Amino acid sequence: MVRHMTEPVCTMANESFKEFVLDQLGALPEVRARAMFGAHGLYQGEHFFAILDEGRLFFKTDGTSQADYVARGMEPFTYESKGRMLTMSYHEVPPDVLENAPELVAWAQRAIQAAARSRRSSKVSRPQSVRCKSKHQ
Repeated sequence: MVRHMTEPVCTMANESFKEFVLDQLGALPEVRARAMFGAHGLYQGEHFFAILDEGRLFFKTDGTSQADYVARGMEPFTYESKGRMLTMSYHEVPPDVLENAPELVAWAQRAIQAAARSRRSSKVSRPQSVRCKSKHQ
């Protein structure tokens, strides 16, 4: 990678970190990173399961997985919007997990499952249209 004089060093570090994480997750099919709000979102298929921000990796959590992160002292992803701090259901991945590709893949699979469950529960179910029989049929 050639560094341009106008490119901040932190941008290069974030790009290197993104490549490292994608390499560590190489055993997962269809994983891709997409730039978003100065960070990157990781997707597998249609599932948004991770956030890469400032050299840190956060995985999607829910009631079945959050306790594992909290027990290891890992913090949730927070950001500021309109003067308020907001917290998302993503927790930082422990450093030892990040360094161990097979373990990271296992944690990522749980995050993908959490994202899939979250996606299903957030969809509003619409009543199916029912055809009425006409009196003349």
